[in-house]
Amino acid sequence: MAKFKLKINGKSLNVDVDPSTPILWVLRDHLDLLGTKYGCGISQCGACTIHINDVAVRSCQLPISSVGDNKITTIEGLSENGDHPVQKAWLEHDIPQCGYCQSGQIMSASALLKANSNPSDDDIDEAMNGNICRCGTYTRIKAAIKTASKS
Repeated sequence: MAKFKLKINGKSLNVDVDPSTPILWVLRDHLDLLGTKYGCGISQCGACTIHINDVAVRSCQLPISSVGDNKITTIEGLSENGDHPVQKAWLEHDIPQCGYCQSGQIMSASALLKANSNPSDDDIDEAMNGNICRCGTYTRIKAAIKTASKS
């Protein structure tokens, strides 16, 4: 076990865990931040996407020991009231169905828009590649990202 001081959603939090523990499990099991989902466990589905220094990363394979002093943002920290432009566009375009992939999708989309406020279709496809939606809402996701880019 080792002690880690993390910067998560604007707060400093301390945990005592094995250094090889994936940050996903630190968030869910030790810090009760349950919005980040476990999907495949091999960084392929995108359900576990979080931001590290505003960049979308998969958290299921990322050991806590590699996080260091970097700023972590989870879906809970994206906006206090669910009023981030991407979250609002998600509702406007009626994207959620089963909802399981949504936090990862939203985190990938918001990181894209932070880096590129006016993405092309190709930019969106590239940024969202690997975020799997079993309900198949990809067309609406792309439309929501375009709507959010205008906010």
